[in-house]
Amino acid sequence: MSSILGTIVAFAIVFFIVTFVHEFGHFIMAKRFGVRVKAFSFGIGPRIFGVRDRRFSVGQAPAGGTGTDYKVCLLPVICYVQMEGEGVFEKGRPIPPDDMMAKTRGQRFLIMVMGSAMNLFLAVVLMSVVSGLGTRAVKYIDDPPVIGWIDAGSPAETAGLRPDDLIVRVAGREVGTWKDVQVAVGLAPDRALEVEIDRGGERLTVDLKTGSDKRTDIGYAGFNARIFTQVRVVQSHMPAEKAGLKPGDVVRAIDGKPVYFAGFLDIVRANPEKELLFTVDRGGRLLDLPVTPKREGAIGRIGIQQDAESVIKKYGFVAAIGNSLRENSYNALLIVRIIKGLFTGETPASQLGGPLAIADASYAFFREGWVSLLTWIAFLSLQLGVINLIFPIPIVDGPQIVILALEALFRRDVSPKFRLAYTYVGWVLMMALTAFVILNDIVKKLPNGWASIWPF
Repeated sequence: MSSILGTIVAFAIVFFIVTFVHEFGHFIMAKRFGVRVKAFSFGIGPRIFGVRDRRFSVGQAPAGGTGTDYKVCLLPVICYVQMEGEGVFEKGRPIPPDDMMAKTRGQRFLIMVMGSAMNLFLAVVLMSVVSGLGTRAVKYIDDPPVIGWIDAGSPAETAGLRPDDLIVRVAGREVGTWKDVQVAVGLAPDRALEVEIDRGGERLTVDLKTGSDKRTDIGYAGFNARIFTQVRVVQSHMPAEKAGLKPGDVVRAIDGKPVYFAGFLDIVRANPEKELLFTVDRGGRLLDLPVTPKREGAIGRIGIQQDAESVIKKYGFVAAIGNSLRENSYNALLIVRIIKGLFTGETPASQLGGPLAIADASYAFFREGWVSLLTWIAFLSLQLGVINLIFPIPIVDGPQIVILALEALFRRDVSPKFRLAYTYVGWVLMMALTAFVILNDIVKKLPNGWASIWPF
């Protein structure tokens, strides 16, 4: 499958699943309260075929039916439901019993909130499945953030940070793992951060001026954990194979000195045709293997694909659910933090990803396998659920729920005129946001990101 076709197919599958679950939530609650659902559409665009009132039809649905039109449309990318009275704002119009507006505020609230609730439920279920199946994770990510190495000339070096420093707080926020540190730095590109560290039992505070990745605008500090190199692939007829290195081996030291992921290749490349003594960890057993890099041009090569040391995390039934709840809670709070940061200026808008970024990621996870793909679908479903509840754009569920709450508080309905204006504003904001994130996706593929088209 070509990469372009694969990207399109992966995006369609992933987005279809998360939107189907969302709309199904609205659908089942609308049916429960007697709201007529005029259509449940699998896709957008012209109707190809469907079933209404138990009658199958091709093309346009026959006129006169009163049941739900379950239809498949030309572009099966998203799903949506169309409910009686939804988005209709004429003042004084007749409201039949199966109309959305004929229902109580509590019933309308449940209809609106059930879409996001189903997305959150899907995220928990999928992450529970992934936790039970077992997922590969880089080993250091949940470790305490003790600095293992610092890039030369990096912001971390300029700030005076050193290997073995334990990072305690970043910008006043406590960090307990490397995941916390990566989030704190990644969301703060080109910004001055106050970093509190523990250096040999002494608490110090340093000022760190982060850099950024030019394309993605992700913050960069230039430090990382003690990440050891794990052998992923061993090439045939190369020095690594001849020395007895195997996939899964973790290189702990070279010539008796600890060597970390960032410096591993530099050592190999700098020593063509010179024997190096690799100390490797193979299932908990340490082995010393002499390896002589092959000269290719001016550098040495041993013939492996390297990766950061990783572990397989697998949980029992109850523990898998617990891990899913922890992961989803962490990610939900992160999503809220990012959205809040968009309005406070803490999170650059250029970090947002749109349809193209989602499509690229979907294809990448699709190629990695089912566990990675399920993890990605769970995260997207969580995003859709959280964003629909809290993002302040009028056409998503959250602001509609706020209106219902205000109506309940003041014991009166919002006027149809206000609802219409509110919806128009929502569509304008949504179209503007969509245009921006698509442009942002395109710009991220340029060598210098936004600086490629706006160097000021």
